[in-house]
Amino acid sequence: MEEIVTGEAVILDLPVARFPTRMLARIIDMAVQVAVLLVIVFIALFANATNALDSATLAAIIVTSLVVTLVGYPVALETLSRGRTLGKLALGLRVVADDGGPERFRQALVRALAGVVECWFLVGVPALITSMLSARGKRLGDVFAGTFVVRARAPRRPAVGYQAGAYGPADYGAGVVMPVVPALQPWAATLDLSGLPDPLAASAASYLSRYWQLEARARDQLGWQLASDIATRVSPPPPPGVPPVAYLNAVLAQRRDRELARLRASNPAPPAPYPAAMPPPVTAQPYVATPPPAATPLPAATPLPAATPLPAATPPAAATSPATAPPLATPPATAPRADGESPPAPWDPSPASSGFTPPA
Repeated sequence: MEEIVTGEAVILDLPVARFPTRMLARIIDMAVQVAVLLVIVFIALFANATNALDSATLAAIIVTSLVVTLVGYPVALETLSRGRTLGKLALGLRVVADDGGPERFRQALVRALAGVVECWFLVGVPALITSMLSARGKRLGDVFAGTFVVRARAPRRPAVGYQAGAYGPADYGAGVVMPVVPALQPWAATLDLSGLPDPLAASAASYLSRYWQLEARARDQLGWQLASDIATRVSPPPPPGVPPVAYLNAVLAQRRDRELARLRASNPAPPAPYPAAMPPPVTAQPYVATPPPAATPLPAATPLPAATPLPAATPPAAATSPATAPPLATPPATAPRADGESPPAPWDPSPASSGFTPPA
């Protein structure tokens, strides 16, 4: 186990992976890399044999394959899987930074470039020497990149349950607040939680969720500090002999239960609707043909009244014939004019009196 101080000044216990386990993971990765490289080279040689590639292209493909398999393989997998390759994943290992954080791309690249020299060219001899001398089992690539390898599969925790004579459950760190133990339920029901601020409750919940990741001395010190801060804001005080972790869990569990009850009271569930009345069952009746009703006779038509004859037309007056037409009025006699001149002769409409020749 290795003590790691995080940026929050919290000491973590991380199980460091030793050289035999790391060597086995490295052998698995090297076997995968060699298999991929052989497949690519075989395809390139087959294409060259069929005159599909020239010698320069074949050399470029082989060099690119070496770079991709030896450097690109660990860099890509450790960056995407946060510190794991296929071999490390199979054996439960992970690469982390010196502060316990995840591995970054720059660190993965430095480890891969150093691994080509110390693991491939020098057959792992420098890695063996530096791993035996380092307290964290670091090889040269880890020293240059500022990383080390830990066991991601933590040892099995105690079984979940209540220990005889204990105030708290045997397991914390599950990420959730566990129920209040029966011995503390009467006291927890009388708690006044109105003075408990949300940030302090969140800090206590984070402490319980990381309980097994903390170093034992730092875990006890942080638990006493959080329990003391909460005890000054919550009443009544806990019964004598209650450990801090059980006290914090009881306070947070009671706070959670009351919040859930308040939410249920403010949003009651709608009552279940009554089932609709079922219609009475329909009994099948035999079909009986019903004759259509008799047609109702129409009423007799009423005769129309007799038409009134029109009056006799009055014959028009007889037209007057031109023979019996009255004679034209005789023009009046011309009277002498005052100037002594004779009056003009009256106009005769006959053709002889005009200077125009009538048409034939």
